[in-house]
Amino acid sequence: MKQEKLHPEGAPPPSAPYTPVIKVGETVWVSGNVPYGPDGQIHGDDVAAQTEVVFDNLEASLKAAGATLADVVKVTAHLQDLHGDFAAYNEVYARRFGDHRPCRTTVGSTLGGFLVEIDCIAVVGSGA
Repeated sequence: MKQEKLHPEGAPPPSAPYTPVIKVGETVWVSGNVPYGPDGQIHGDDVAAQTEVVFDNLEASLKAAGATLADVVKVTAHLQDLHGDFAAYNEVYARRFGDHRPCRTTVGSTLGGFLVEIDCIAVVGSGA
């Protein structure tokens, strides 16, 4: 199978050498998404607001591959302040995924000017 390299509609071009979304068969890998709006600027003043923007970006990335949040099987999240921001991040995460509970890893990271970054893996059509 060949890799299909995708770019979400309306998203700014990557600022580094990577592909935003790669689909092979029905499996989708989404690169780390940060709280950049379509204007290329960071949106949100706290981790909850930034996490909402990141989820909007993840949904656009998944849509480009024909998937939804319900198809996500694995999430990796990076928080600049793991201990101080985890509860607010987790509230948005739980609400956005609803009853769906993909596998997840959350780590503390030094991030460049934003509070949260999330990547994921999905399988198109696998969601409930």
